[in-house]
Formats: sequence, C-alpha cells, structure tokens
Amino acid sequence: MDQNTKPTLYTIGFAKKSAQVFFSLLKANDIKVLIDVRLNNVSQLAGFTKKNDLKYFLKKICNIDYIHRPDFAPTKDILDAYKKREITWGQYELDYKKLLKQRSVENEIDNIELNKACLLCSEPTAEKCHRRLLAEYCKKNIEGITIKHL
Repeated sequence: MDQNTKPTLYTIGFAKKSAQVFFSLLKANDIKVLIDVRLNNVSQLAGFTKKNDLKYFLKKICNIDYIHRPDFAPTKDILDAYKKREITWGQYELDYKKLLKQRSVENEIDNIELNKACLLCSEPTAEKCHRRLLAEYCKKNIEGITIKHL
C-alpha cells in the first residue's frame, strides 16, 4: 500500500439486501477480507449469510477471505437488554464501547490487514449498529483509518 494512502475500513449489513446486491457491493469496493462481527453467525435472517455458506460464497463469488470475530460483538447481555428496551441506544453505545476497551480490541484488530477489510453485521444501516461503533473505535485508536459504510 502506498504510504500516502489511508486504509479504508468498510462496514456492511445484510438485512434488506439480496445476495446479488450484497456480493456486488463487496466486489465493487474490492473488499479483501470480511470480518463477521456478529455474536451468532449461524441463525440469521438471510440464508446466504450463515457461517459456512457465507465463507463459501465470499471465496467463490468475490475471492474474499472470511473471519468470524464474535469477540468484536457486544455480549448477549448487552444485546438482549437493548432488544428488550431495558437500556437505551445511548446506554448500549456506552456499554459496548466500554467492552471494546476492556477487550483491547484495537490490539486484536491491528493484527488484521485493515485495508479493504469490511465489518459485517445484520443491521441494514450502520446508524444503530455495533459495526459503526466498532469502526469508529478503530478509527480513534488506530492511526490513519477512514471508514466507509456500504
């Protein structure tokens, strides 16, 4: 990578996207590795995003590597509390950011080639999704990263 080029960390959600749109977006942005940051990657809404199927499709359709990192996801307790409306989005953000810091995620993610990497979760947009919070945490703690939401 050129010294003047900042690595771009992409994010994508699969909900409300067809397989054609999903894989086309990844291919059009020349993604090299998809980092699945879902806690559970087997029972999701879209069949093409189940762990083994997704890994196969990514490699065959786009030549993209697949990594599942549930340690980059919120805990089940945090997620359930938000889904059950026991905590607000603001509290969810605080709890998740605290968890990222406790887990020293920046050290873990720094070991992954971030240029042309894409964080995957299910939410259709990044606005209220932990993948956005994770990307922003990485940008804050790892020098030179830019973020692009697909």
